[in-house]
Amino acid sequence: MRRWDGLADRYVEEYGARGVTGATVNHARRELDRWGAWLKRRRPRPNLETVTVEHLVRYLQGRTAFRSKATVRGVMTVMRGMGEFLVRERVWASNPLRWMEGPKVDSRSRSPRRIGTEPMKQLWAAAGGRGGYHRWLWLAVLGLLYGTGLRRGELVRLDVSNWRREDGWLLVDGRKTGRQRQVAVPEVTYRCLEAYLPQRQNHLERLGRRTERALLVNRDGVRVNASAISGAVKRLAVRAEIPRITLHPFRHTCASDLLASGVHVAQVQRVLGHETIATTMRYLHIADPARHEAAARHPINRILAEGGGR
Repeated sequence: MRRWDGLADRYVEEYGARGVTGATVNHARRELDRWGAWLKRRRPRPNLETVTVEHLVRYLQGRTAFRSKATVRGVMTVMRGMGEFLVRERVWASNPLRWMEGPKVDSRSRSPRRIGTEPMKQLWAAAGGRGGYHRWLWLAVLGLLYGTGLRRGELVRLDVSNWRREDGWLLVDGRKTGRQRQVAVPEVTYRCLEAYLPQRQNHLERLGRRTERALLVNRDGVRVNASAISGAVKRLAVRAEIPRITLHPFRHTCASDLLASGVHVAQVQRVLGHETIATTMRYLHIADPARHEAAARHPINRILAEGGGR
């Protein structure tokens, strides 16, 4: 098993050369590390050449117990790819994983969770009820999360220079997708940012940190980190007396509301920074303006109206 780490490194390097995103490569690296650690703990420890189907099945049973179909499928995809690499390297004579079927996953079968209109209003009211600098900070955070559908990391990494006030554009880094993008912010988000920025400047001047580049800064005048944003949103949900809310549903809500308003799915793809339109298509399952329009034109509406509700 001493060869595992070197082979895994070479496979990950080859995998990354295919043009997949850094996040996908890192996911593969973590899965291979888990698999390798499990093999090394076996007693007696098997040689890499003598890993059997029984070993693979036992590992998969433990790794995927109580996991979603999507997780199981992702684990098997990484393992299958590594198996093919081991065959090419003549470590394995054949790849047993090639014939192991993973679960079928329909991306439309699970609707992304969104935040309803009333909970959203209550959340904004809770943020607006805070005092001092933090009122403006968290209103800006909510405006960015819902108005632009930013991922948490993208939000945290924003600098003041990323905000183009004259054009109403926000320049978002492409760390996850490898492509930088410009997002046009809606009017509410624009107002939240413009109200927040003077407060931010005053706050930093009081702290003697005028050169801070981060757009979102905490009470100490440094960049707000990801866990602080997640924790603050959870506390706002408690204050608003609504069910616990995490950050990603803001992204789902942004996408589904844009589609429900008639924005073309390709435009929504660009706003959210999805690599493929298939990812954006998930939201059509819960927000398809064409379906709503078709339902409104259904003959049953006229029949019921003429029948007086009989």
